[in-house]
Amino acid sequence: MELKFRKRMLDDVKYEAAAVFDVNNDGIPDIVSGEFWYEGPEFTKKHKICDIFFDGNYQHDFCDYGMDVNGDGKIDIITGSWWGEGVMWRENPGNDDEWLTRLIEPCSNIETIRFIDIDRCGMPEIFPNTPNEPQFFLKLVVDENGKGTGTFRKYAIGSENSNHGMGFGDITGNGRMDVILKDGWLEQPENPFETPWTFHREFDLGSASVPVLAHDITGNGLMDLICGQAHDYGLAWWEQKLDAQGARSWVKHDIDTVASQYHDLWLVDLDGDGELELITGKRYMAHNGRDPGEYEPIGLYWYKIDGGKFEKHIIDFGPAGQASGAGIYFWVADLNGDGRPDIVAPGKDGLYLFENMGLS
Repeated sequence: MELKFRKRMLDDVKYEAAAVFDVNNDGIPDIVSGEFWYEGPEFTKKHKICDIFFDGNYQHDFCDYGMDVNGDGKIDIITGSWWGEGVMWRENPGNDDEWLTRLIEPCSNIETIRFIDIDRCGMPEIFPNTPNEPQFFLKLVVDENGKGTGTFRKYAIGSENSNHGMGFGDITGNGRMDVILKDGWLEQPENPFETPWTFHREFDLGSASVPVLAHDITGNGLMDLICGQAHDYGLAWWEQKLDAQGARSWVKHDIDTVASQYHDLWLVDLDGDGELELITGKRYMAHNGRDPGEYEPIGLYWYKIDGGKFEKHIIDFGPAGQASGAGIYFWVADLNGDGRPDIVAPGKDGLYLFENMGLS
């Protein structure tokens, strides 16, 4: 039996980020991508959010994440880009007026942004991947009712440039999420707001994906890493090893070497068997023709992990314009309430929806 997907191009646009959340508070998930949001459940009615600057085949929108920033009950958008002024938020007006974009925190180039509830407060914190400055995160300031106030606090947890790539995982097994970077990992202290965090330089992941995923692949209780090459060929997993003295080392195992530009990765139970599968694909024209393999066919894939065997299954594959890749920030969510995760795949090749039809 094979997992089947129904493919649909939602729009011939070139935004590389997409997310799913309820924009208009009607209880139905909507799709957000770049300048537009697409009204569920059909996603055929599109609404303008705001103008987004276009620069050399890039849109200044490398993340679309839903968060009620100002506590008004409407979900806003967190975003950023390589050339922008910093981390931004777009305010949901609750109607078809333009969404106003406001600066949260100025910073250097943003590769993309990821979100995790690092302090277990119930609200995720904002972690931009900033290759040219040390890692930091932003915490939403809330009022006495736990609602957002429109302001954030910055915590600089790194002391040297982050470089390309970022992820999260409990490396030590102490119950605290650490931050994984290209050359090592930042260990979360007991109080995550005590900075800087201790950096452990233990590997070189290359042009690492965002995110780098942490997952116990072998089942031995140690977190391993799954990392794509965002701007080169290759997808691999790094096995965590501990010797008798507790010294840590990492052993690289190739998953797939035939494609390039694995920029975004998800772990999701895609086939409903209770086990997590890896979903990823090629980001089309990540560096506008300057990356290895840029002009080769693009694709979207899922892998059965199976203790490190990583059995590859093709969701879509072919030339750009016919097939879809995974963009820089794709999304997985059950869009029709059938209990199966669907995939929203943005990119310079268009915005696609892959509806999970289950095993057949």
